[in-house]
Amino acid sequence: MGSSDPVIERIAAYAWPRGGVEARRVRGGYTLISARTGAPVARLKPLPSGDCLEVLWWRRDAWGPAGPFGAVLPLDDALAFIAAEPAFWIRA
Repeated sequence: MGSSDPVIERIAAYAWPRGGVEARRVRGGYTLISARTGAPVARLKPLPSGDCLEVLWWRRDAWGPAGPFGAVLPLDDALAFIAAEPAFWIRA
């Protein structure tokens, strides 16, 4: 098996309040899928600086910026934002 991915490990270890998520590395980012329904929850896209990730949500059958201005956050803050924001969990 390949080497472990520390970002996926941190996503998996997070205390998700709505049934949990499965994280997959897809095309240079991380897709979070509801463990309960299999629906998309969020996408985390690493930025070139390496410190922050762009948070995207599933909207109208495509990934788009979270909120009216988008969200760029460090990983722990991004996970807390996703967990707390009801819009991410509409299909979950």
